[in-house]
Amino acid sequence: MSDAAHPDDGADPLARHRKADGEVNWTAVFLGFGGMVLGQFMAVLDIQIVAASLSQIQAGIGATADEISWVQTSYLLAEVVIIPLTAYLSKMWSTRTVYVWACGAFIVTSVLTGFSTNIEMMIVTRTLQGLAAGAMIPAAFATAMTVFPQERRVTANVVFGLVVTLAPTIGPTLGGHLTDALSWHWLFFINVPIGLVVMFLVSRYADFDRGDPRLGKGVDWLGVGLMTVALLSMQYALEEGASEGWFDDGLILFLTVLAAVTGAGFIWRQLTYRQPIVSLKPFGDRNFALGAVMNFVSGAGLFGGTFILPLFLGQVLAYSAAEVGTTMLVSGLVMFAMAPIAGRMVRALDARIPLVIGFGLTAYGIGLGSHVTADWGFWDFAGLQALRGIGTMTAMIAASQLSVSTLPPSLMKDASGLVNLLRNVGGAVGMALLATVLSHQTAVHLGDLSAAVTSASPAAQDMVEGFTNLMRERGMADPEASANKALGMLMRRQASVMGFADGFAFLALACAAAAVLGIFAKPAKVAPAPAGGH
Repeated sequence: MSDAAHPDDGADPLARHRKADGEVNWTAVFLGFGGMVLGQFMAVLDIQIVAASLSQIQAGIGATADEISWVQTSYLLAEVVIIPLTAYLSKMWSTRTVYVWACGAFIVTSVLTGFSTNIEMMIVTRTLQGLAAGAMIPAAFATAMTVFPQERRVTANVVFGLVVTLAPTIGPTLGGHLTDALSWHWLFFINVPIGLVVMFLVSRYADFDRGDPRLGKGVDWLGVGLMTVALLSMQYALEEGASEGWFDDGLILFLTVLAAVTGAGFIWRQLTYRQPIVSLKPFGDRNFALGAVMNFVSGAGLFGGTFILPLFLGQVLAYSAAEVGTTMLVSGLVMFAMAPIAGRMVRALDARIPLVIGFGLTAYGIGLGSHVTADWGFWDFAGLQALRGIGTMTAMIAASQLSVSTLPPSLMKDASGLVNLLRNVGGAVGMALLATVLSHQTAVHLGDLSAAVTSASPAAQDMVEGFTNLMRERGMADPEASANKALGMLMRRQASVMGFADGFAFLALACAAAAVLGIFAKPAKVAPAPAGGH
């Protein structure tokens, strides 16, 4: 129904949590919000929880190496489609109703995914699981920005930032240990008890708004179709483009053009239709527009860093899944410790200051990776991750706060969906570009190294002679051929290290650009926290 039909709603989402004396029952509010945050954590965690266990899942369902990547891709594709629709669904049916139904669907699809016996079944169930997860992800942020008073929104934003940054960081570590201790099936079964707790808390305490069923009439199905085609085409092209040679592949080229055409059509439709499925009004606010770009970059920094470092540890240093997880845990621990400090900074200072500092630290930390060598150990990566963790957490909280700092409450649901969508798309773009940089630069460096190993290079000839003597001492049948093979492997490894160094530098430059962009935001003061009480 409309607001007029529900006078208790008004501008006060806490109306149904007020006692007879007018005081807010904050315990109930925190339990409802906490349930939504826990559900969001679970939904984001499931993106990466399978990362360290793909080989075990592949063996369990009889999938090929090319097919197994769809265990992650199908989930992400579904999430990207449903996230921007969540605001409309919440307005039509209420946040609580949408969340509870989404969580129930997430539990059911998690169980079905755990029981998958082939890759086809897993792709279908993971897609449905992603749809349910995507409907849960934006709700916590929108609730934080509308339910809590101004002075408490930064604290709620800190909680939100922890979820967004910690979940994908610890996902591979948790998944690896679950698989080792039990089996890969429990990567999905673990969602059942957590999901039941979330359903109870949200259904019992998260009564913050009322839906307007009239929005079910005149749904912009053309807009839904255009958006779905645009996002699916874009996401698939980004996910598969690097491995298929980008525009050398006819399908990738077609999908890129299709995404551009349908994306433009979707924007036109939302600007002209009387009842848009996704409101683009938040982009009229300068801070939101700048914050959208910075959330896009923070997504690239977060997911890109989580993508490139494990890849280096596994491919170049040959770390096991457990060793990769242990090394990556540094980021999670630093982010967890940094969250309350970053929250105080954002509350006490002009949001642009922690934004610039955060992106600057992220750029510097990731930039250390441009000096990476095959001899780096745990503590070398720990320093990089510590700086990246501090910077990413600070930048993400500041960017989220800045994005909505000058928006009216009526636009918060739409803004939340857009922020989450842009962060996820930023992560997809970041990983796709990184994969391309790694592939291209590694090939370039290998060509340079190969060109340097010529008969005119005394150092190269000494190296070949040394390898030949070593192979002769080991009794190889053809020491010269074995020496050339060993030298080729050494060059490929060194070229790979240099390619990864370029990848770290590329990611650092993107974060540095975001730091500069943050200067142009409009100042927005945050109300001080209350001295005590709730």
